[in-house]
Amino acid sequence: MLETLKNVSFENLLGWFSVDMGIDLGTCNTLVAVRGEGIVLNEPSVVAVKKGTNQVLNNGMAVGWVAKEMLGKTPGSISAIRPLKDGVISDFEITEAMLGYFIRKVNGRSRIFGPRVVISVPSGITAVEKRAVFDSAERAGARRIYLVEEPVAAAIGAGLPFAEPTASMIVDIGGGTTEVAIMTLGGIAVCESVRTAGDDMDEAIISHLKKTYNLMIGEQTAERIKIEIGSAAPMDEERSMEVRGRDMISGLPRKMVITSEEIREALQEPLSAIVDTVTRTLERAEPELSADLVNNGIKLAGGGALLRGCDSILSTSTGLEVFLADDPLTCVARGTAIYLENLDTWKDTLQNDMEY
Repeated sequence: MLETLKNVSFENLLGWFSVDMGIDLGTCNTLVAVRGEGIVLNEPSVVAVKKGTNQVLNNGMAVGWVAKEMLGKTPGSISAIRPLKDGVISDFEITEAMLGYFIRKVNGRSRIFGPRVVISVPSGITAVEKRAVFDSAERAGARRIYLVEEPVAAAIGAGLPFAEPTASMIVDIGGGTTEVAIMTLGGIAVCESVRTAGDDMDEAIISHLKKTYNLMIGEQTAERIKIEIGSAAPMDEERSMEVRGRDMISGLPRKMVITSEEIREALQEPLSAIVDTVTRTLERAEPELSADLVNNGIKLAGGGALLRGCDSILSTSTGLEVFLADDPLTCVARGTAIYLENLDTWKDTLQNDMEY
């Protein structure tokens, strides 16, 4: 027994008393993956607090699904807050409370030490924004924190051979940002991050119904419309659905039926911005990398990639094959967990300034 302990590093010894976890800290949802167990938590990035304070309701338990149910339905004394905007922290204290809740929920109160944590961050964020993520995780109870760029985590989770001498391209459409990257030999050759993603699609739907029908709807209704009848390209069988909201002229509740064709038209602006980002990234690639992509194609990840026809419009615009990753919603979280498993190998080859 003593001989065994001699061969165990202090860091690994601490790991026996805590859980190592990878966190996809997203604008819409936060996912947590534990090494060897996969995804163990998937909850909305929403916190309910007493209005005018940062005090989380229900003794700090009004986080995630409980808080999301309150969005757009809170009384004057309660605020349901999404503390991340465009992939970065907009409310430091609320993010800290949310991360602390998720870490405690996964790590367990019986653990003696805080966990080692790998957190994905958008590739386009500043050093100050990176530091805000680190500080929030540290105050939330993490023992050691590593930050990994979202395109890298998504590529790992999607199973791309990004460490090999061939080009791999990932398009990660999240809630707040879209990350587009071409990778080779374990690093990012060309990358672009644009703050146009799933949330902007929801806003486009809200704006369309407001301008066309004088009907005001909430964020959750817009998201449901996007999921049920939204599309980026014409469908074999077009759909329709009933929508309820508030009439902007009379101020009274009203319902109406909308079609998938008009929602597709409403989504053109954010989708065009994403397509433009992909084509700009391809234009900046070295010729040899472009040659590899003719064979390797583009991999789609993130919740926004689930929009019907998203792969076909990207394929039409770029002339390349576009593949949807297995379970695209969890790609980044799974990638952070795999990164954690290979920490000693990858933390030196990937960006060293991402370790704190």
